[in-house]
Amino acid sequence: MCGFPAPTDTVTPRQPWGRERAITGNRQTSWAFADAYVAEGDALRWARDRARAAGLRSVSPATGAALGLLAATVDAKAVAEIGTGTGVSGIHLLHGMRSDGVLTTVDPEPEHQQFAREAFRAAGFAANRSRFIPGRALEVLPRLADSGYDIVFCDGDRLELLDYLAESLRLLRPGGLVVFEGVFAAGRTVDSGPQPTEVIRIRELLRAVRESQDVVPSLLPVGDGLLCAVKR
Repeated sequence: MCGFPAPTDTVTPRQPWGRERAITGNRQTSWAFADAYVAEGDALRWARDRARAAGLRSVSPATGAALGLLAATVDAKAVAEIGTGTGVSGIHLLHGMRSDGVLTTVDPEPEHQQFAREAFRAAGFAANRSRFIPGRALEVLPRLADSGYDIVFCDGDRLELLDYLAESLRLLRPGGLVVFEGVFAAGRTVDSGPQPTEVIRIRELLRAVRESQDVVPSLLPVGDGLLCAVKR
């Protein structure tokens, strides 16, 4: 478990099994509705197709919409992305950013970044709206400017999550956002059974963000879980 303390002053009666199934079904229906709420255009569909062909996992449409909303909320001009993939999350971020904003995106696979370039172009974004840096995130991030970013979006190696958090807090301006995707790990994060190392790292990240005095955190139940934190 993540070590989140449960309330001790109240006891919630256990719902009958039929009621539990109804709640679960309603939630699944609601999540499906959220994923279908924001229409995705041809460029995003093309990028998703490339991701599936390459065996990559893309953010859900609802997660992408949330990323765009967050970028618009902070009026983002500079965003750093860990994990370019084929450009799905990048398109959503660019849609929410200022018209003169630049997305700096890092990925160890140049071939994936080439797909993202094509997807960004098809989505109507000028070439100067994005900066592609091939390489491992923990080798690239130290070269980026301190306090130079409005958002850092992390969708990279789950074994490096705590390192991403440390780098993100250095890169962000006060009031900037760090965002981690996939923190539910398809339900494994809250499963009490033995889990692989990557899930243990997610639990450590959740605990570190919750206990940090440097951020204001929130865990959003969209897609496979979106952990957000504002730098104080």
